[in-house]
Amino acid sequence: MKSSRSFGRCLFLLLLLFVHKGYVTAKAFTGTYGINYGRIANNIPSPNEVVRLLKAAKIKNVRIYDADHSVLDAFSGSGLDLVIGLPNEYVKDMSSNADHALDWVRENVHAYVPATHIVGIAVGNEVLGGSDLDLQSALYGAIRNIYNATKKLQLDSVVQITTAHSQAVFSNSYPPSSCVFKEDISQNMKKLLDLFTQMGSPFCLNAYPFLAYMGSPDQIDINYALFNPTDGVYDKKTNLHYDNMLDAQIDAAYAALEDAGFNKMEVIVTETGWASHGDPNEEAATPENAKTYNYNLRKRLAKRKGTPRRPKSMLKAYIFALFNENSKPGPTSERNFGLYKPDGTISYDIGFPALKSSSSVSAHLSIKEVGALTRHWSYISVLTTCASALFLFLRS
Repeated sequence: MKSSRSFGRCLFLLLLLFVHKGYVTAKAFTGTYGINYGRIANNIPSPNEVVRLLKAAKIKNVRIYDADHSVLDAFSGSGLDLVIGLPNEYVKDMSSNADHALDWVRENVHAYVPATHIVGIAVGNEVLGGSDLDLQSALYGAIRNIYNATKKLQLDSVVQITTAHSQAVFSNSYPPSSCVFKEDISQNMKKLLDLFTQMGSPFCLNAYPFLAYMGSPDQIDINYALFNPTDGVYDKKTNLHYDNMLDAQIDAAYAALEDAGFNKMEVIVTETGWASHGDPNEEAATPENAKTYNYNLRKRLAKRKGTPRRPKSMLKAYIFALFNENSKPGPTSERNFGLYKPDGTISYDIGFPALKSSSSVSAHLSIKEVGALTRHWSYISVLTTCASALFLFLRS
């Protein structure tokens, strides 16, 4: 009976949509907290187990760095919001061949929505500011072709197109108000920002106080990097005070955007985190520091507030990363950014649960709980039907 009433309400909402014919700009982030689900490892849980873990942790926003179909299948019906990635190695091809871009979007997005909530496509990662000049030149064309493909497949109202930048795109980022884009990337960046404005996309920033501190440990107070109490930094030009480095890094990005003429563009943090282990020369990479950074960051995001420069623009961030990834190259720290160990246990306690095996979950279900779950999934089935109908309407 309850399912019937829910279905009726859904049909009513659909009728309202038919009357008003309203459309919204794609938004890829719900709330303030998200996670990067990297998979450069041979010992982490399966995608289906990851879905259970994320739901238990109540983490809704998830980014992956490719469009692996086993992940897309596992996320189907989960209700989790997923941003997929077009890896750097595909950027040049997508830039030069619009048909390939259309095929990629058709095979990796259109074939999966709405059951899998793909809410965004990240085209490339940290391309501008890198060493491959041809790749930098190709990025704009790839983003344009991927975006046009979503329009052709009538997905542009539900899938947001972005690309993430590292700190390497900036010059003079201290104090924050002095930050500008580097001259050698400014032309490519300006074209991208014009396109982002057209698409309604944010500026995506990979921001790591950990890396900044590691680069200048004698000049940076580690408490400032870890969100611990500190005197902080005062920006004389703007008369703003910063009590943590992440806020300063974000406001430096806002300053660069304003200098380039893009005053209204939002900055979203697509990667930030702290390594729990490192090489002998990576002394700051400890479990204690990683716990402190990620716990304080979680509290910071829970306040749902902005930065000193943009106090009304709620800060949103994807944490790097979900798991320690044993196959990543580079220093030891690169393999130890995970909130979780490969066996699903927590790396340190910041309030998230460990992964429970499916057998232990089943063993603890009472008859009453099974009945409740049956009603729950009946309700979910109704909502999925409504979502599918809504998706088909939006495409019409």
